[in-house]
Amino acid sequence: MGKAFAILLTLHFTVYGQTAAYLNLSFGGLFVAGISTLDEPNLDIIQGGAHDPKKRGFTVQNLELSMTGAVDPWFYAETHLIFQIDPEGESILEVEEAFMVTNSMPFGLQVKAGTFFTEFGRLNPQHPHVWSFVDQPIINNRLFGGDGLRGPGVRLSWLTPLTWYSELITGIQNANGETMVSFLASDEVKTLGEYSHIDRKVQSMRDVLWSSRWLNSFSPMETITANLGVSGLWGPNRAGQKTQTSILGMDIYAKWKPLTNNRGFPFVAFQTEVLSRFYEVIDSTAIKTKLETVKDQGYYGQVLWGFKLGWVLGLKVENVWGKVGQTDDPVRGDRTRWASNLTWYPSEFSKLRLNYNLEKWEDQGQLQTDHSLWIQFEFLIGQHGGHKF
Repeated sequence: MGKAFAILLTLHFTVYGQTAAYLNLSFGGLFVAGISTLDEPNLDIIQGGAHDPKKRGFTVQNLELSMTGAVDPWFYAETHLIFQIDPEGESILEVEEAFMVTNSMPFGLQVKAGTFFTEFGRLNPQHPHVWSFVDQPIINNRLFGGDGLRGPGVRLSWLTPLTWYSELITGIQNANGETMVSFLASDEVKTLGEYSHIDRKVQSMRDVLWSSRWLNSFSPMETITANLGVSGLWGPNRAGQKTQTSILGMDIYAKWKPLTNNRGFPFVAFQTEVLSRFYEVIDSTAIKTKLETVKDQGYYGQVLWGFKLGWVLGLKVENVWGKVGQTDDPVRGDRTRWASNLTWYPSEFSKLRLNYNLEKWEDQGQLQTDHSLWIQFEFLIGQHGGHKF
């Protein structure tokens, strides 16, 4: 049935008897229901991701219409439109990504242009239906905002001729808008408490976002494959006319799968990311105005065990903290989360997940402990491309 859907939803356009282009359509729905010891105002703060469970009861996490296909022999394109219903019941429509990439450049080069997720780390470029847990990691919320780091721009990648898979990526994107939290975010987006947010215009190449990534993949054994990546971001922020933000990250992904397996099961997969943000601000309280660097750091680590065909058990730990010198900023207080879940995939077009979160967070200097239990359901109809390793 799934294959029939794919055939029906693949539209072919013929020019002079030859297939010139095609369009694959898919639609996915992601929903969650659950309970929490957090009341709803605090739940909305603690679950900082735009696609996280936002309230007790039911949340529409994501409704995604995707269109992908060949433009011509030289370009391939993707567009992803997102529909949501916020906790107040209002409908939201946004363009999440719309870009094209080259198909046949020489020397292992590829260009992407349009609006897209910044290729920083492993999780930021992923859409919510790919996540292994019901919510976005806390450190990603804090550094990249609820919708992830994305925006209009262009990026160049180079698949190097090394004996192992090694890819270098560099990109330039606009640094303004609500999806650029650590940079020139909109007025309503304030992640650093009482620090000033000035109106800053693009006047030079210092006022756009620069990104870079180096991704390597190895197979130390026939049954194990590992990815190691390092990423960097550099761009302006709104604390001053010349203040800058830099973000550094490292990510590791490793997967064990026996040579004899049943559609990829059993397996064990490990994933972790460590991120640090350095945000320049103006210290106006000093006798002489000077620059000061606000630091935020955090990590998450998770293990997935696919113990039986279609069944996956997951465990995750997260920790974030933020300091100015030795002084804590309550807006960026320490946070810790432990999570566990059990996911059942009836097919590649649906999943059902039970997810438990234990939260430890600071509220006006007091350490709070809260619990949340969520049930997530996803369906997908139409053409479904393979996920990246």
